[in-house]
This record gives sequence, C-alpha cells and structure tokens, in this order.
Amino acid sequence: MPSKRPRRTLLSASLTALMAVGLLLTPASAQPNELPNTIVLIAHPSVGTANVSRDTARAMFAMRQRTWPNGQAAQVYVLPNRDPVHGRFSKEQLGVYPHQLQLAWDRMVFSGMGQAPNRARDQADMRQQVASTPGALGYLEREYLDESVRVISME
Repeated sequence: MPSKRPRRTLLSASLTALMAVGLLLTPASAQPNELPNTIVLIAHPSVGTANVSRDTARAMFAMRQRTWPNGQAAQVYVLPNRDPVHGRFSKEQLGVYPHQLQLAWDRMVFSGMGQAPNRARDQADMRQQVASTPGALGYLEREYLDESVRVISME
C-alpha cells in the first residue's frame, strides 16, 4: 500500500505557497475603513453629532427616529433600492436587508404615521443633497467624499 505522506506534504507546501503569495499581494495598509469603496455615514456640516450607535443609525434610516441624538431635526436621504451601494450599506452598516427598510417605510406611509426618506439619484446627488440640507443624513462610498459633508462615525 503506497504511503500518502508525499501527497500531504505536497498539498501542505502548495497551501503555504498560496498563502505567501496572497500576503505579498495584499497592501500593508489595507484597513477596511481605508478602502475607497467603504461606505460611510455622512451628514450636513451643521450637524452637531460626531458619532452614533448602530441602533441609532438603524432607527434613523428606518424613519423611527426623526431627530439626531442632540435633538436637531434629521432629514434622511437614501439611494434607490436597486443601487448596489444601498444594498451594501443596509446589510453591512445597518444589519438589515434593503427590503426590510422598504417594508418599514411603506408601513409608516400607509398607516399615516410617518414618511419615507428622501431619495437621491446617485452618490453625487446624495452628496449634494446632504450638503445643502441642514440636519441631513446619508451615506457614500469613501471615494465620493469631499469637504461639503461631514463623516459621522458609527459605534
């Protein structure tokens, strides 16, 4: 019966080589928050809040909380449901699926208890709308940031 030891050694060496190549190809400074396509919360520069909890952000985007933690009125902006950035933001940052947000908005609108968030056409429009609306809250990929909006950290 032939030994399986050489085959295991070859497999182990191959895996080690693949891991080494992967480490060489990964930039040393690649932190998740530094990647250009990382999605961040943004607000109008006049917003006095520097950070919010994930629960607060989820409540604000679900339109259950209509003010910032400091009491300032909030105007929420979102991208279209089919926009991949909206899907990523909902799942990665808020921990909910986009259809869950839509159901919450529909429930509030149809019951007469609230309204849906404002819609931005794309990320450039999102930045412009948030920058020009006091109390506004939205989200962008990091590469779309400029000095016209304020980044809000999420705890």
